[in-house]
Parts: sequence; C-alpha cells; structure tokens
Amino acid sequence: MRVKEFMNYQIMNVMKEYEPEFDQMLFYLPLSGSTFKKVYYDSLLGRAVSKFVPSEDLIVPYSATSLEDAEAVVHVIKISANDLRKQQVSGFYKDVDLGEPPVKEDEIKKKERELEGIRIEKQDDIYTLLECHVNLDLEGFEDKDPQTGEPTGIKLPYVVTIEESSREVLSIKRNYKSDDPLKNKTNYFVHFKFLPGLGFYGFGLIHMIGGLSRTATSALRQLLDAGTLSNLPAGFKMRGIRVRDDAQPIQPGEFRDVDAPGGNLRDAFMPLPFKEPSATLLQLMGIVVQAGQRFASIADMQVGDGNQNAAVGTTMALLERGSRVMSAIHKRLYASLKNEFELLAKVFSSYLPPMYPYDVVGGERQIKQLDFDDKVDILPVADPNIFSQSQRINLAQTEMQLAMSNPQMHNLYQVYRTMYEAIGVKNIDLILPPPQPPLPMDPSMEHINAMTGQPFQAFAGQDHTAHIEAHLNFMQLNIIKNNPMAMGIIQKNVLEHISVMAQEQIQLEFSKELMQLQSMQQQAQMNPQLQLQVQQMTQAIESRKAKLIAEMTKDYMTEENKINDGMNNDPLVQLKSREIDLRAMENERKKKEAEDRLNLEKLKVMSNRQVSDEKLEQTDDLTKLKIGVDLAKQGMQSTKIITG
Repeated sequence: MRVKEFMNYQIMNVMKEYEPEFDQMLFYLPLSGSTFKKVYYDSLLGRAVSKFVPSEDLIVPYSATSLEDAEAVVHVIKISANDLRKQQVSGFYKDVDLGEPPVKEDEIKKKERELEGIRIEKQDDIYTLLECHVNLDLEGFEDKDPQTGEPTGIKLPYVVTIEESSREVLSIKRNYKSDDPLKNKTNYFVHFKFLPGLGFYGFGLIHMIGGLSRTATSALRQLLDAGTLSNLPAGFKMRGIRVRDDAQPIQPGEFRDVDAPGGNLRDAFMPLPFKEPSATLLQLMGIVVQAGQRFASIADMQVGDGNQNAAVGTTMALLERGSRVMSAIHKRLYASLKNEFELLAKVFSSYLPPMYPYDVVGGERQIKQLDFDDKVDILPVADPNIFSQSQRINLAQTEMQLAMSNPQMHNLYQVYRTMYEAIGVKNIDLILPPPQPPLPMDPSMEHINAMTGQPFQAFAGQDHTAHIEAHLNFMQLNIIKNNPMAMGIIQKNVLEHISVMAQEQIQLEFSKELMQLQSMQQQAQMNPQLQLQVQQMTQAIESRKAKLIAEMTKDYMTEENKINDGMNNDPLVQLKSREIDLRAMENERKKKEAEDRLNLEKLKVMSNRQVSDEKLEQTDDLTKLKIGVDLAKQGMQSTKIITG
C-alpha cells in the first residue's frame, strides 16, 4: 500500500514531465512502430525522471532481440549549451572546451518542421551528445579472477558519453552495481512496440499501410487533375485565327473576340480530349481506403447497434473480431509499462533515503527504501485484455444478462457495482449502498426476524446456551408451532450455535496443539513425515469436535422432544394435524382420478387410431378393386373393337 501511494504521488505530482511525455510517445508509436522511454535519476532535478526517446535517437544493432542482450546502445542527446555547462560544473561531465556547436540541418527534422509549419529564424546553441552503453575492457579496471587475481579479458558494462562534433569524451561511468558479483549491466530504456517487426525495431502504420496510403493519394491527385483539366479545357486553333489579347490567359467563363477570315468558327478550334474523372479510378481509391481501414481495425459497424437480445457468444465474437489488432497492441503496451514501473522502483530503491517523508492530501506519509525490494511486484492498474471502455461496458452488460437469468446463484450487488464502474460513475456508494454485514443480535431480535422469514446466524463469543434456551422457550408458543418456516429458521440457528460452541470448546482444550499445528503446517510442505503428523493431529481434533457436537445435539433433541410432546397433547395441534392428513388424502385421490382420466384418454386415442387404420385398409382394398374393374372394362372394350 505504501509503494502504491508513493509511486502514484511521484508520477502524478512530482514528475511533471511524465504525462506529456507519455502522450507524445503514444502519438509517435503508431507512426514509427517503436518508441522508447528512458528512466533514470536526474542529478540537477534531484528526482527520478522518465523521458520520451524517439526511435531515430536510439541506435541499436538490428540483430539484437531486446535491449537486454544488445551489445551496444547509443542514445543521441540534443542538449543546449547552458544545460551542458551546468552538467560540467556539477561534475557530471568533464569540464573541457567544446568550441562552438556545429550548424547543420537534419533532413528528417527539416521535413518534420515543414509538415508542422515551423520555420527556424535563428540557430540555437545545441550540442549533440552520443551516450554509448557499451561493454569495454579498460586498462586498470579489468575484470579479474577472484582466485588468481589475473585479468579475465571479459568486457564490463560502461556508459561513455562523447560530443559528436569534437569527438571529445565527456564521461566514462560504470554501468553495473558495485556489489553485483555477476556485473550485469543496468538498463535505463523501455521499448514500446506497436507491431512486431522482422528485427529489433517494430512496424508502424507507415510501414504496413504506407503503400496503400501512397496509392490512395496518387488516385486522389489523378481525379483532381482530371476534374481540373476537364473544367478548364485547352487545345489548338487554326493558324489564320487571330484572338485579341492572346498573351493573356482566358479566365473561366470568359469569351473573347476572334477575327476569322471565313468559314465556321467551330472548325477553327480543336480542344484537347480531356476525360472526366474516371469512375473506375474513384472505385479503386475507395477499395484502397477500405483495405487500410480494415488493417488498422477501424470498423464502421458498432456492436451496440446490433441485436440487444443476441447470445453472449455472438456479442463476444463481434468484440474480438473488431479488436484483434488493437488488443495485441494494448497487451504489448501493458508489458512495456510494467517494465517502466520496475525501472522506476529500482531508481527509488537506489536514491531514496532510508526513511523518506512526503506530503499528500490529508497528511504526511512516509516511505521506506526497503519497500522497493524484490518482494513487491509493481503492476499497472489495468487489464491487458480490455483496451477500451466500450469493451468493458459490453462485458459488464453480458455479466448482468447472465446474472439476471438466475439471480439466486449470483451476487447482484457486485454485478450492479461492476456495471457502474464500467460506465465511470463516481460515488457509487451514494447510488448503490453496500449491503450491511450481519451483526450479532439478541434472541428477541432473532425471533422477530424468524417470524418475518429473515435468516440470521450465530457468532463466536455469544452466550450460546442462553440463545438456545431462549429459542426452545420461543418454540413453545402457538404462533411458532403453526409456522413451519419460522420453526426451521430457529432450528438452523440452534445448530449453528452448537457448532460454534463446539469449536470454542476445542480451542480451549487444544490451545497448545493448535499453535503447534499452525507452525507444523508451514514446515510440512518440505517434510513428508510432518505431513503425516499434521494429518493425525487434525483427525484427532475433528474427532473430538464431532463428539462434542453429538453430545450437544442429544441434549437439544431431549429438550425439543419435550416441546413436541406438549404439541402432541395440544387438541388444536391434533386438529391441525388431522386437517393436514385429510388434505393429503384428498390430494392423493385427485391425483389418482387425474391418472385414470389420462389413461382413459390414451385408450380412446389408441382405439380411434385402430379404427382409422382399419378404415384406411378398407379404403385401399376398395380402391384396388375399383382400379381392377376399370382395367377389366377397358380390356373388354378393346376386345370388341378388335373383333368388330
């Protein structure tokens, strides 16, 4: 809890650059495919920082698979002359004269400024530093064998900073912890990847749909050119034709006088055959744009516009179909953000004092340096499988739909609370008050709840004997004798009191054994013999508890039998029992009559079916006989014709 509150305080209040740098990083990510964050301790600011580093400013061998196994990482740093001087005076860099910064124009930066509409009036004093994270075998600082003390020739991690124009080395710093026997390098960078590429760097939308974008742009330009040329035609005129002011171009909608020697003026001019914008080209541009949209997962269909009564599986399938690419990107961002928080925690553990107080709203808090050890896992508060609020709302709706189908099996309060959280409602407790936990009650309040059908429970520390006695006395009232539901609730509570009372008795009798059992259970995972002892002790305790419950239940049964005997001698109760028996006999008679009627109906149906089958057979015989007679008549007629 202390780590969570301190890191939220640092990121939201102290590290002012974190949110704008993160937004800028997310803007660059889909364009370039790879972006980086650099997490380190800034000696000038006196705190941890997390800076955005564009992909063109971090040079990594393309054969590397990650930042951890890269042989060399070069960070190109643009720093002003004043900031560089501050670093030299503070001792972070070597105090040497670097001369005037070079004036050169980066083609990539120049193109970016043209797109942004920015023009440089005056060149700033900007130096370019190359911060090289490399492995070196420096003379005098060699890696030595702990047994012989001889150099091993193994290169160790260092950070070497060089000024690009003068090639002057400004600093060489050890890049591993002094107490690390393995001398593993310290990583300062976090790689955020949009889509996995073929090498170290990732692919962005420019790499994946850049060809489609250029094709669509080319088609659009051709359509605009065709429309312009068809609206402003040009052509040829006959040599003898003289047009006044022919040196000036004709404006759209303008007509000029022409001196024609004779003949038809229409025959003297021939416009060039410019076509109208092609419908085929327009259709091709639409296909290219749709292909780019499909790849970028820009779906026109909204899941909420579909059938609200659709099956849960159909809704989930639509969600997954439209979010496959973005879901994978969100998971990669989640993993990178987790790595960034781990680097921040390492910075805090290295540079925080043993006890650090800080002010927050509501008072002063304290954080310990030991809080940032390896025992605490620091994770972003997010679900890597949910990347948008609409997806979270759809999942909450599906959960509510399932809960409403069988509310007895679900916690409806939590279902509604999840829905409110998904739609972003503030102060949910004011709209949906949380259910109050059950509290111990006196026997009189328990009897009131039993009469209204509300269950209640027994708690440890109560006077169980007094509660059971009060329940037994209450069960002798006529209003309870004729209320089976209330009687069942009270008897259930009596059994709970017996169970809790037996457990408390076990804790008194086996206090030492229970403490010993608790310590043995922690060690039993590594020792099979202890597991057998733990099992035997547990069985002995459970056996004693079962015997106690049997004795207490027998005492309760004796008292309850006295109450039942009183109920059997009560004439009102006997009349009520007789009435119940008569109702049962009447119900049995009605049930038998219903079965007899059902059997009679079945017999009628079977007899009707048999009669129908006989009628069908007779009809078939008559039909066959009729067909035979007709055939015989036809044969006799044909015989007469032949003989005649």
